[in-house]
Amino acid sequence: MHKILVVLLLGTLVAPNVAIGKDAPSRKAEKGCAWEKIDDATLGLDVWVQRCDFGDRKINLYAKGNALMLHYSDGGEDEKLIETFPLHADEKPEAAIQRIFVEHTVDKDLIARCLVKPYKGYAATPKGARRYTVLPNAALKKELDAKTDPGDIPEPPCGDWGDMPDSVQYYEVQAGAPRIMIVRAGQDEPMFDEKTLRLLPQTK
Repeated sequence: MHKILVVLLLGTLVAPNVAIGKDAPSRKAEKGCAWEKIDDATLGLDVWVQRCDFGDRKINLYAKGNALMLHYSDGGEDEKLIETFPLHADEKPEAAIQRIFVEHTVDKDLIARCLVKPYKGYAATPKGARRYTVLPNAALKKELDAKTDPGDIPEPPCGDWGDMPDSVQYYEVQAGAPRIMIVRAGQDEPMFDEKTLRLLPQTK
């Protein structure tokens, strides 16, 4: 079950800045979009998302299982933007990231040669959170660099669940949270507010 709250609709009446309160999005919505709140126990996440109506295209974000999904009205398969994963008993978040990476990576060579590292790209990490990625070790990086032409955008060195050279993707851990998440923010400003994501307590 989840609840959605409409709080801001951008049209012709738009304040210069969105007020940042205790529970509010960190930026104003795009023109034609409205901020909505999704608080979903199954997803295990409290997140502000934008619902948009651009006339010939509508964009909707919704919770499905452990994923925050993106839907375009004009076609295409719905995309997973965020996925959450519960921690095992006494499991440290960094170990959970490694486990999730291994579970979703077929190439055993990548599993052996890719490492969980702090994520240093994108914007500042919110207070109380830590961000990670999965990067190739020194030997694999050297091999991949030798195969890549200068100026070309390389393929993800550790596969789809590792670092993305041409996009923003990272794992986020929050202090005291019983789960972790992988966040796919993409190339542009995401349709969700990555600065105010809140992992929810485990439900019984």
